[in-house]
Amino acid sequence: MRTLEERLGYTFRDRKRLEGALYHSSYANEHRSLGIHSNERLEFLGDAILDAIVGDIVYKRFEGKREGFLTNTRSKIVQRETLNKLAVEIGLDKLIKYSTRSSSHNSYMYGNAFEAFIGAIYLDQGYERCKQFMEQRIINRYIDLDKISRKEVNFKSKLIEWSQKNKMEVSFELIEQFLDHDSNPVFQTEVRIEGLPAGTGTGYSKKESQQNAAQMAIKKVKDQTFMDTVNEAKSQHSKPSEVETESVEPELTESETMEPDTLETEAPEAETTADKVETTVNEVEATETEKE
Repeated sequence: MRTLEERLGYTFRDRKRLEGALYHSSYANEHRSLGIHSNERLEFLGDAILDAIVGDIVYKRFEGKREGFLTNTRSKIVQRETLNKLAVEIGLDKLIKYSTRSSSHNSYMYGNAFEAFIGAIYLDQGYERCKQFMEQRIINRYIDLDKISRKEVNFKSKLIEWSQKNKMEVSFELIEQFLDHDSNPVFQTEVRIEGLPAGTGTGYSKKESQQNAAQMAIKKVKDQTFMDTVNEAKSQHSKPSEVETESVEPELTESETMEPDTLETEAPEAETTADKVETTVNEVEATETEKE
């Protein structure tokens, strides 16, 4: 662990915080009698701190950009596959303690540990020091902000891929449309999983609002309490919901062109098959063998 500190140029005042960030739940469960706790609480904290820090950095880096652009850019940095890669880059993956006998070892483990690591730094020396570390030692070294801001990430496709893998019913419903202060049409979409609201998103096209809603839902499905509710709802469903929603089909491409939509002044008619977004199930990222 001292090698990691030397490599990253950060020394913990309390090295027990670093150790705590490396205990996977499978390891903690096996060593509960020794008073070892999993890194899940630190992961929760680190997730929130990362969102704030990366949002701060992206906001200052891309002056004049719209909120949707800033949100998407931040999401590309804090998404699970990026955090998994960062954990490997800095050597964190080699230090995580987990049970080799447990099936709970999963593709999220490295990214979760990275979040816990950031949470530990925050507790150790505060927000400003944590931000300095992320900016100088992580983003400047391993992330090209301009390049990642241009990268297309199809959150809707990732969510559909997850739903098919886990046999969950996912639907997208346009719940509101209005004009912004410049009279531009704005659309709001809600994602439902087994009929339960999982995320909402707004955008200047229906597709953009769907992507933003799917992005929120992808984060939501990591919440075990929410998933317990979803599984309970799934077990009670004997037939599909009659709510009019857009059916979900496989994506044809990895990215969707955000085409402009016109605001409907009358009640929208049911979309035809040609209007529905075609989707394809992309192969799960290497990190999900390696949290959309």
